[in-house]
Amino acid sequence: MPELPEVETTRRGILPHVQGARVAEVIVRNARLRWKVEPGLKRELPGQTVRAVERRAKYLLLRCDAGTLILHLGMSGSLRVLGQAAPPAKHDHLDIVFDGGLCLRLRDPRRFGAALWTRTDPARHPLLSRLGPEPLSGEFNGDGLYRHASARRAAIKQLLMDSRVVAGIGNIYANEALFLAGIHPSRAAGKVSRARCARLAQAVKQVLREAIVQGGTTLRDFRRSDGEPGYFAQQLRVYGRAGEPCPRCTTTLQHQRQGQRSSYYCARCQR
Repeated sequence: MPELPEVETTRRGILPHVQGARVAEVIVRNARLRWKVEPGLKRELPGQTVRAVERRAKYLLLRCDAGTLILHLGMSGSLRVLGQAAPPAKHDHLDIVFDGGLCLRLRDPRRFGAALWTRTDPARHPLLSRLGPEPLSGEFNGDGLYRHASARRAAIKQLLMDSRVVAGIGNIYANEALFLAGIHPSRAAGKVSRARCARLAQAVKQVLREAIVQGGTTLRDFRRSDGEPGYFAQQLRVYGRAGEPCPRCTTTLQHQRQGQRSSYYCARCQR
């Protein structure tokens, strides 16, 4: 699944092409995404100018005068800026065509993505209204994380991936941040001290910033908006590296399942 750095990389990639552009047409080839693309989108969006391209957690927000288009890439989705004449492929489900002929094309082989139009403040939309603070914002810090963690029996990794606690941290970067902070992913959240929560919050910011600079993690189905793959996967410290030596102490890295997710860690460095 494209995670926050991939979505931010996509936002930065499409922004210079679509911000300030006027929508001429919306082409829906397959409305059956995670949530059905409403027929009204083809009436509402044409004629609108994209005033801003923003991100909230893993959602992209195309803000227009009369409303906001909320986009989600789902499990395998991507966005491309192409000429309208570029022939669509099998899984190219939605085109937003702009004056001048450029189009923003949503490709989503597994159809877990979304394209939703709202006329109200997107922060009040059901998908966004309960999200916690952005992990790269000043609102996310060790004190806030510690307040959420206190007296919680759930594993600290589960807490870190709870979007009500902090928005948009996925499995890859949760693993990486916990390694940097020296915290075992299975440790009960309530047993993580305030000082360690502060280290963890800083580690989250560090791994996300590194990933954004590198263009996101190379996932099986993800490509950057310019068609090139991300490169951060080459620098992952623990994720996907079970059986390899720890980059810090050379102990063999371990793997375990937590719920439906894979956790990677060093049993010596992470307690």
